[in-house]
Amino acid sequence: MSGFSAPHCGSLRASDEGRELELYGWVARRRDHGGLIFIDLRDRWGAIQVVFNPAHAPQAHTNASDLRSEYVVRVEGKVARRRPGAENPRMPTGEVEVVASDLEVISVAKTPPFAIEDDVEADEATRLKYRYLDIRRPKLTHNLELRHRVVQAIHRYMDAHEFMEVETPMLLKGTPEGSRDFIVPSRLHPGEFFALPQSPQQLKQLLMVAGIGRYYQIARCLRDEDLRADRVVEITQLDVEMAFCTEEDVFELIEGLWAKVWKDVLGIDIPTPFRRIDMRESLLKYGTDKPDLRFDLEIADVSDALRETGATVLRGALDAGGVVRCFAVPGGKDMSRRELDDLAVLARGAGAKGLAWAPGPLDRHLSEGEMAAIKSAAGAGADDIVLLVADRRRKAETVMGLLRREIARRRKLVRHGEWNFLWVYPMYLFEEDDLGNLTYGHHPFTSPWPEDMALLAERPYDVRARAYDCVLNGVEISGGSIRIHDRELQERVFGILGMDEERIGTQFGHLLDAFEYGVPPHGGIAAGIDRLMMAIVETDNIRDVVAFPKTQSHQDLMLGAPSSVDPKQLEELHIQVIPPEKPS
Repeated sequence: MSGFSAPHCGSLRASDEGRELELYGWVARRRDHGGLIFIDLRDRWGAIQVVFNPAHAPQAHTNASDLRSEYVVRVEGKVARRRPGAENPRMPTGEVEVVASDLEVISVAKTPPFAIEDDVEADEATRLKYRYLDIRRPKLTHNLELRHRVVQAIHRYMDAHEFMEVETPMLLKGTPEGSRDFIVPSRLHPGEFFALPQSPQQLKQLLMVAGIGRYYQIARCLRDEDLRADRVVEITQLDVEMAFCTEEDVFELIEGLWAKVWKDVLGIDIPTPFRRIDMRESLLKYGTDKPDLRFDLEIADVSDALRETGATVLRGALDAGGVVRCFAVPGGKDMSRRELDDLAVLARGAGAKGLAWAPGPLDRHLSEGEMAAIKSAAGAGADDIVLLVADRRRKAETVMGLLRREIARRRKLVRHGEWNFLWVYPMYLFEEDDLGNLTYGHHPFTSPWPEDMALLAERPYDVRARAYDCVLNGVEISGGSIRIHDRELQERVFGILGMDEERIGTQFGHLLDAFEYGVPPHGGIAAGIDRLMMAIVETDNIRDVVAFPKTQSHQDLMLGAPSSVDPKQLEELHIQVIPPEKPS
């Protein structure tokens, strides 16, 4: 019998009693009980207890004496019921064991640098260096198995809805998509470079011009951006584009997709249609454009009620054109001064000038009417405390959103096991970058809201976009828009973003030229598979759902990349490396 046709270790149940079989796997644990030797034999599908009895199979028992963790072995034997009281309810195979008749050691193993178990204590750097061992842990194996099943469900659904899978190239022309490009030098064209795709955005729009009509792809995208717990250099996304569609068509497609995935993979019925909130409401009530609705803390604006307040810390922000935002912490009167000071440090770390709370030191500067207005807006009860931030609107939103999530975490307000999908729609066409300059909210190909066209020139920040994000439990799992399909409008938007004619022609001429040959109205969406999996397995670390991730410093600790290149190869590419100067 071959390993391919052998049963899986984790598949055996009481119904297999008496079955003679052959198993392959890794030794997860070994226990010597004097006469009997027990091992847990593990493969991708789970683990099974194997018992070596010297009276039944003396040679196999002798061989088992030398087994150690992570040895690869072949076992022959018979499935038997465990004796009453010896069952292990923590193992799916815990009612049975395999009584070994033969044992072959296929491969020996050194002692691993960390235990191959879910509650591993090794630091992440060690686990990433030995990622092939880390993946053996049941939790990580399960995450990758779940990811595979999600992707397969996506393929089935998209095919059933007449979408064509089209692969797009990895070597492209660099264009602004929101992050830095990874670039690849051309050997045949010295001094010129390809860019690796941040997304197939322009290519999928060109496929609509080409008449494909319904396109999708499980696409690999690469972005040279600073990493966080929810970012990786290489992302995987479901990329979708449709011709002759409206927002409602996209919503219906994606709601049906997630409902199908949750049903097929998790056995859970997801109600549709999803709730919708516009971006202004999302930023006001939740302090973010990706709100988590598994807890009920809602932010309120009390700016109007405090216009004439004597509290200078609040009045100063309002007089400068800012806002005052607040929310109530349920039962928050039991919070210590140290807890509140910690929150103030967190707020200042996010850029706020400070944090106020009521009741607290602020009380003596507020009138009874102002205090009543604050409590009423926040919905505060007698045992609650209200947190307040006064600042520029965008800063106040960011800080209050951070505090809202932190309070929910600290006070264990998150209702785990809920699946709160929603659409943030409409969004805004433009926003401020970190320097306060005008930039695009989604990408520069997003269509403006028809009723807001007159605002493009004078009030660009007020222009809504035909853009939408699908959010699940505080994670943006997909985002898209209806695209601009008119050359004149597209050039106008590029101009508002500060691009001159030469730059527009150089970077986007191919797309604009295609618009001269009959382009249908079109729109689409991209869903991040990595972040989707983060939401499904409820982890804050994206590296828990990626097989071979990089570190936050863009290193592959397992392969030792990035690494230096042979000088001859650099010479062929006409590249000279100038090392940075060492600090004096």
